[in-house]
Amino acid sequence: MQFIDLKAQYARIETEVKARMEAVLSHGQFIMGPEVGELEERLATFVGVRHCVGVSSGTDALLAAIMALEIGRGDEVITTPFTFIATGEMIALLGARPVFVDIDPVTYNIDPAKLEDAITGRTRAIMPVSLYGQCADMDAIDAVARRHHLPVIEDAAQSFGASYRGRRSCGLSRIGCSSFFPAKPLGAYGDAGACFTDDDDLAKALREIRNHGQDRRYHHPRLGLNGRLDTIQAAVLLAKLDIFPGEVEARSRLGARYTQLLNARGAVSTNGGDAPVLTPFVHPDNLSVFAQYTIQVADRDAVALKLSELGVPSAVHYPIPLNDQPVFHVGLPGMETPVSKRIADRVISLPMHPYLTEEMQLQVVDAVAEATSL
Repeated sequence: MQFIDLKAQYARIETEVKARMEAVLSHGQFIMGPEVGELEERLATFVGVRHCVGVSSGTDALLAAIMALEIGRGDEVITTPFTFIATGEMIALLGARPVFVDIDPVTYNIDPAKLEDAITGRTRAIMPVSLYGQCADMDAIDAVARRHHLPVIEDAAQSFGASYRGRRSCGLSRIGCSSFFPAKPLGAYGDAGACFTDDDDLAKALREIRNHGQDRRYHHPRLGLNGRLDTIQAAVLLAKLDIFPGEVEARSRLGARYTQLLNARGAVSTNGGDAPVLTPFVHPDNLSVFAQYTIQVADRDAVALKLSELGVPSAVHYPIPLNDQPVFHVGLPGMETPVSKRIADRVISLPMHPYLTEEMQLQVVDAVAEATSL
């Protein structure tokens, strides 16, 4: 059994992928070729925003967004500690300080009720993460941001295709940033990413930043990056985008089925109290793409070992909150995040991709039940 089965997906789209890649090999425009513009138009339409700016990775999407907002040394950006290092890393690389606010124990996304207390005179932005494929509570976050005249950057590296109150992830804030790393819900065959915005000026800045700060050849009004999206990766994403809506539906359905099967064996969803196994809770206003299907268990190492013995792969996202990472840990008052710490000790992710069969899911559920004595 595969944790993420990219081979099954490729078998479905092999002809389209090869045709798209052959077109790039034929025209030879490997940097900023026509497929990049075509992809940007289609992604912007899919999300429902005016602009999509393709970049070289989800990490560079975050970096470009922070640079476009002119955030730097001495500034503060509020974010979540329960995420991948890139979120806090890009803030710190520009000399700003990541301020970590604890998460909601139900959704694992940043807790909007805790944001106001973290805002200071140096706060320049709020960067929530839409973790595990479910959007953060963006309306509540945006409301706080508006009161304090702050932009919001949605780190949607795991939630492309998800929706929140009828609107798609990446179109919920001033700038949305996503990753097309191969294992993501929409994945390239290498690193790739994009920024999304309705702001014409920000879109212009993002396009300049991704190409060494150029507004025209050899004219650089700002500092930038070598952050362009490769044409080959754009070609792969165009082939995958044709089937992506169906994969989003499959992910949502399979995630819900996992929860139904596990809860029938004695697990409880995270909004329902304590149990040996807690399944993910998806807010009724949300559609999750389940970038990971993540449960909580009491003795994670023992559970992971038993799952492996039973032929079921697993993974942990993320075992150490960012404010406890050596590179960030400063031991200052107000940086404690007890909810993140507790959940980081308990989470384990199960196999999740659009090509899981019912038999595979039953095998996983049986293995979890045996490993946790459900």
